[in-house]
Amino acid sequence: MEHETQRFNRVGIVAKAQKTDVLRRVLAELCAWLEARGITVYLNHVAGEAAPGSPRVVNRSVLPAYVELIVVLGGDGTFLSVARHASAAGVPVLGVNLGSLGFLTEVRLDELYGALEHVLDGKYALEERTMLECSILRGSEVLPQVPVINDVVINKGTLARIIELETYVDSQYVTTYRADGLIVATPTGSTAYALSAGGPVVYPTMPAMILAPICPHTLTNRPIVLPDSGIIEVTLRTHEEDALITLDGQHAVPLQPDDTVRVVKAACHMLLLNATGKSYYQVLREKLRWGENFKTQPLRRGVAAPHRTTRL
Repeated sequence: MEHETQRFNRVGIVAKAQKTDVLRRVLAELCAWLEARGITVYLNHVAGEAAPGSPRVVNRSVLPAYVELIVVLGGDGTFLSVARHASAAGVPVLGVNLGSLGFLTEVRLDELYGALEHVLDGKYALEERTMLECSILRGSEVLPQVPVINDVVINKGTLARIIELETYVDSQYVTTYRADGLIVATPTGSTAYALSAGGPVVYPTMPAMILAPICPHTLTNRPIVLPDSGIIEVTLRTHEEDALITLDGQHAVPLQPDDTVRVVKAACHMLLLNATGKSYYQVLREKLRWGENFKTQPLRRGVAAPHRTTRL
C-alpha cells in the first residue's frame, strides 16, 4: 500500500544490548548528525547507556509514543522486539544491520547516512507487512499472545519424539501432522525458520500465510501457502509429550494436551521503511548469496587452463 512521504522531526534510536565500541561510536555520530539537522532524538535505555549525556531516554515499550520514526541498530532479533511496539502505534521502523544475516535490518552500516539523506529528502517507501494474532484456547479460556511478525511455532519439548497436531483452516480439516512441530509464518517470516523447514520464499507484501511442518513423519506433508484471510487452528493431540508455542523466537508458552492454537491475520501492520532503493530480489541475492557459485573464478597462478579435445 502506498503511503505519503512525511518529514520526520522526532526520531527514536534503539540499540542492541551489546554495548561495543563500534556501537558507541555509531550512536555518538548518529545523534550529532540528526540533531545538526534539527531533528529531536530519543534513545532507549541501552542506547542511552552507550551514549551518555542524552537528555531524552525512554523505555523501549513507550518509545513509539514520542517519535515518528524508529531507527534500530542491531540484528533482526532487536528489530522484531521494537517493531511489535511500533506497529500498534503506526510508527515506521528502519533497520540498520549490526548483526549477522539481517533480512529486516537490511541497511548496512556504510549505507546508513545515505539512507537517512533519502529519508529526509522524502525518497523512501513504506511497506506494509502482514502480522499475526495468536491465541491459545484452553477449555473455556482464551489466552491472547503478543503480536507476531515472523512466525508462530509449535515445538515438541525436550524429548526426541514427534507430536500430533490436528490442523484446521477455516473450520475445514486439513490433516493431523505427526512431526517435530509446525510453523505458521507470514511472508516476512518466510525467510526465517520456515525457510529452514523447506518452506517457500514468499514476496513480503503478498496477502498470504505459510503452514510448514517441521520434519514430518509423512514425507508427503509439504508446506502450504494460504490466503491471509483464513483462520488456522492447531490442536495438540499428544498427551504424553511436552510441547510449547514460540512467537517470533522470543516468547515461549508451554502447551497442555488438547490446547488449540488459533492464528489469524492481525488488524495492524508492521511499517518497514525502505530508504536504500534495493529491490527485494537484491536483498535475497545479498543475504542468501544467490549466484555466487556461478561467478567466474580466476585461474590459480601457474596452472594452465584445461584443453578441450574434440572426438570425431
